Amino acid sequence: MAKRGSRRATATRQQRNGKQEPPLAGWRLWLKRTLVWGTGLAVLALLFLGVAVVFAERSLPSYATLQATQPGQTIVVRARDGSELIELGPSYGQWLDPDQIPQPMKDAMVSVEDRRFYSHFGVDPIGLARAVYVWMTGDRRLGATSTITQQLARNLFLNSNRSLDRKLREGVLAMALELKFSKQEILALYLNKVYFGGGAYGIESASRKFFSHPATHLSVSESAIIAGLVKAPSRYSPTADVDAAVRRANVVLSLMREQGRISASEAAVDPSAVKLKKDTNQNSVRYFTDWALPQLEVLLPDTTEPIEVWTTLDPGMQNAASNAIKANVPKGAQGALVSLDRDGAILAMVGGTDYVTSNYNRATEAMRQPGSAWKLFVYLAALEAGYTPDDRVKDVPVTIDGWSPRNSGGSFAGEMDVRSAFAYSKNTVAAQLGNEVGFGTVASMAKRFGITTPISTYPSMVLGSSEVRVIEMTRAFAEISAGGFTVEPYGIVKVTTTGGQVLYQHEDTRKAQLVPDYVAAGMTDLLQTTVATGTGRAAQIGRPVAGKTGTTSSNKDGWFLGFSSGITTGVWMGRDDAKPVSGLHGGSAPARAFSAYMKVAVKDRPVEQFKTDLKLPEWQMEPDEEHMYGDPGDYYYIDEQGNLVEPNKPDQAGQMPFPPDSEQGSAPGNGQQPQQQPTPAPPSNGRPGDNPQAASDDFLNRATGRGGGTTQRTEPRQSGPRSVTIQPTPQN
Repeated sequence: MAKRGSRRATATRQQRNGKQEPPLAGWRLWLKRTLVWGTGLAVLALLFLGVAVVFAERSLPSYATLQATQPGQTIVVRARDGSELIELGPSYGQWLDPDQIPQPMKDAMVSVEDRRFYSHFGVDPIGLARAVYVWMTGDRRLGATSTITQQLARNLFLNSNRSLDRKLREGVLAMALELKFSKQEILALYLNKVYFGGGAYGIESASRKFFSHPATHLSVSESAIIAGLVKAPSRYSPTADVDAAVRRANVVLSLMREQGRISASEAAVDPSAVKLKKDTNQNSVRYFTDWALPQLEVLLPDTTEPIEVWTTLDPGMQNAASNAIKANVPKGAQGALVSLDRDGAILAMVGGTDYVTSNYNRATEAMRQPGSAWKLFVYLAALEAGYTPDDRVKDVPVTIDGWSPRNSGGSFAGEMDVRSAFAYSKNTVAAQLGNEVGFGTVASMAKRFGITTPISTYPSMVLGSSEVRVIEMTRAFAEISAGGFTVEPYGIVKVTTTGGQVLYQHEDTRKAQLVPDYVAAGMTDLLQTTVATGTGRAAQIGRPVAGKTGTTSSNKDGWFLGFSSGITTGVWMGRDDAKPVSGLHGGSAPARAFSAYMKVAVKDRPVEQFKTDLKLPEWQMEPDEEHMYGDPGDYYYIDEQGNLVEPNKPDQAGQMPFPPDSEQGSAPGNGQQPQQQPTPAPPSNGRPGDNPQAASDDFLNRATGRGGGTTQRTEPRQSGPRSVTIQPTPQN
């Protein structure tokens, strides 16, 4: 009562003195409410988190139970014929108690994985705040923030899905582990169970695998090597890449030095002092399994029981592919090979000359310039624009935006047909064609055929200056072999339990037409001539083969890609450091390796003749204006940048769907048929007269029925081959 009276008296005095404070309003009121409600919600969240942690702690198994639990999964990988390729499974060493683990091993792991391990409560607020700050200030991805305790919780109880729900459960379990066990017990559980690659779980198994001695004898350098493996076991495996393992170990030692755990004299690894155990139980099959098995995380539901993975790999073809690369690769260089069946099944994959020496998969990971093999997309764009293999072009000196391409050997052949220009890989003709159809159009064609790496649109791009992967280039050639339809590479046919229960079954993806069949037929014509009489003659195998060579400047890369009897194979050779390789040409070692492999791959398949007859659409043959563009229902659509749009085919109800908007990539969402459908048309823009042209003026006059030289075509020829001039796509 006294206090209330005092407040009332104070208010009265303030009124008398004219000093009454106004009530809060505006942003001050909202700030106060935000603080009050925010504080209340934070308190409720902390209470809820505390309850969750306590309940989780009570449900955790005992230390002895966790010690007896063995993580990992036994996986038997089977070949196309059902034979066993390799068995991958966990390898466990003897359990080490906390006092048996060498202190350098503990220090190395804490330094590289969780420097505040001894001070946090399972989740590291400082590390999390730093990761969020880095993400908010420009990094596209939120960096890894898992502590050792969180990693242990994930390894013991959760999966590796990157979902918010999993991360929240991981944090709760980590705090529960910290509540139940000591730091030394948590670190011992982690070091005895974490995966170090090659099937080795725990430091005891890893030490015996890599150094042939127990973990109790690990040195500082050896501890750093093992600790460095956690981030990427296959990349930093010392039995696969000693240099990479040492570089990673030096990073670990540097962190240990910064944190005061070792002296300056111990902060470097001497590679010669590290005695590694030789691992001979590896072969080229591992390139394939390393690529295929990580896909199980996406294909399978959560399961830890033993499984069998049935793959597309053919053991005989894989052996032939490995031998072909080893027998033909130049000294000091590396080689890669990918072979696809007509449905996209991977029959063979070689990522290097020796998996034990280097497990880096050059078939699926390395990005290298394709050289003239890139002309596949240039000529596809030209054929789609209206060229045919018989059309006449000119191999003459040209300059485009200050760039003057040169042919190999420096000579020029003058007028020739498109077929010969491609077969002999004439750079000047490719440059002219790329300029006519537009360099952006060529880039879009490459993307249409499955190239996912960045593509430049400078004029020199027509000669293969953009880097690509072997598997993607092989896929593009396979799609030509398939008549212009999509081919999706895959390696896993099915996954079963050891009892035969099917957990996953591969299903063929829906085929989409990338280019009209006459364009694919024309391209096959060009590719076949390259092997028969052009630069790819070394790839002949005694039956029809279609393919293309590729050589980059200074002989840094050599390619051959081609197909026969339904099998498409891509071969690349070069040095990892991109230094020149003496005598390396696409038509030499890569073509010979292709031939050696393909002779084995197709020996049990019937000889197949290529379909190269050009059945041109009406818009290329009919003189009548109304037939200029053909039947919209029989054509396919591309947007203004040349990207493929869904074909305008009738659906099951017999309705003609509207093609997706070229910018939005989807059809109208109101369920109504549009008032007007766009008519698909071949590109037919004019081209400035000062740009170089591939076709001769005389031929253009005859082809278009006009006398304007390089003017735009307004009427198609009635029959036979013809030439088209296209305005280059504006470059950004």
